[in-house]
Amino acid sequence: MKTEEVVNAEIELLTAIKKADVPVLEKMLHDDLLFNLPDGNTITKEFDLESYRLGKMKVETLEASDQLINIIDDVAVVAVTVSLRGTYDGNPLGGAYRYIRVWKQFNEDLQVIAGSCVVLQ
Repeated sequence: MKTEEVVNAEIELLTAIKKADVPVLEKMLHDDLLFNLPDGNTITKEFDLESYRLGKMKVETLEASDQLINIIDDVAVVAVTVSLRGTYDGNPLGGAYRYIRVWKQFNEDLQVIAGSCVVLQ
């Protein structure tokens, strides 16, 4: 696994999030994904995908910065700041968030196996 592959996967993931592209998200998120939200709740791949399928999650703007990538064998840990604006279930959503995502190499594909997000003050 190379840093460039992880950078490209991150770009593809963020583009899919912004476009609510469920087929791409389905491919990029591992079936056993666990993700911690800023409120402390832990969600699964299916919960995340369902929020896009139902149109609950709508992202208007999304920008990534301050990306750090550590590669350990077939795993990459990414820390990134994301500024986003949109709505979730009709409620405004926005601000700066710090994400950590864990990517794992499966044959030719990289998939997110874990992650979390905190609100930046």
